Amino acid sequence: MGLVFPLLGVALAAILSFAMTWALRPLLLRFALARPNARSSHKTPTPQGGGIAVVGATLIVAGVLIALFRSTGLKFPATIFGATLFIATVGAIDDLKSIPVLPRLATQGLAVGIVVLTIPSELQYIPACPLWLERGILLIGGLWFVNLVNFMDGLDLMTVAETVPIAATVVALGLIGDLPWATTIVAATLGGAVLGFVPFNRPVAKVFLGDVGSLPIGLLLGWCLLELAYRGYLTAALLLPLYYLADATVTMLRRLFAGEKIWTAHRLHFYQRATDNGFTVTGVVCTVFALNIGLAGLAIASTTTSSITAKLSLLVIGTVAVVWVMFRFARPR
Repeated sequence: MGLVFPLLGVALAAILSFAMTWALRPLLLRFALARPNARSSHKTPTPQGGGIAVVGATLIVAGVLIALFRSTGLKFPATIFGATLFIATVGAIDDLKSIPVLPRLATQGLAVGIVVLTIPSELQYIPACPLWLERGILLIGGLWFVNLVNFMDGLDLMTVAETVPIAATVVALGLIGDLPWATTIVAATLGGAVLGFVPFNRPVAKVFLGDVGSLPIGLLLGWCLLELAYRGYLTAALLLPLYYLADATVTMLRRLFAGEKIWTAHRLHFYQRATDNGFTVTGVVCTVFALNIGLAGLAIASTTTSSITAKLSLLVIGTVAVVWVMFRFARPR
């Protein structure tokens, strides 16, 4: 199918996402305002729920493109689409009226579990590990990943800075034949839909994604990374989201050790501390985007070698870069 179809997916998803966001914004202004509080990064009431357009455009365009080429053997990932719609619905409800922690985690876990169950039983990363244990670890890890994407969606364009490099890398690897076409097309349309959202989310944002956007985006990105890992590219799957993983995990552990309730809202992530330390929103997002481009380059490099030493070296380089950015964010300018 070549390069033309992923590019078509990017373009169509971007146009549809832009049009849907523009059409939805008046309704979101009436029914889904996010009002600023002590933990917010915004200072004026802003509509949330733009994720409806982003996720909708992703699934519609990807679904149409995949359906058009089913005759070539391209499989429609119905369970992935279903899980995405389900977790988006949970996010939409939470945007309108906060869901208690345990029911929220349970429903998110169900969506992640659906994705984990789609993994063929013959695909196992650690053969010596019991299959049920590996799948259980994936379930917990997937649930954490979905939530950390949500936690990190706290600045204008931050999710764009994370999603676009990951999606572009997945598409690049798909084009050289290392990933299924369905995964490649979904990644392309997700990247395009997020780009279509940029005019509404650039500082100062006119619309936020909301949980209806960040949760399903986390689920789709997690699925793409899982596809990478199970095809022998674990290093790439770790490098691509490394900043998000490090910032969210270190912050959670610090709060846990301090005896805080880790499920409550806060402003302790490194990217949030950066704005408190004198960085502009644009400066933070550009720094994260540049870092993610570098991590994407390291991830692609890791797929070109079979040397464990080389892979570990690339992972160390990526880790050093992430730690340096986090250290920089944590220090006053």
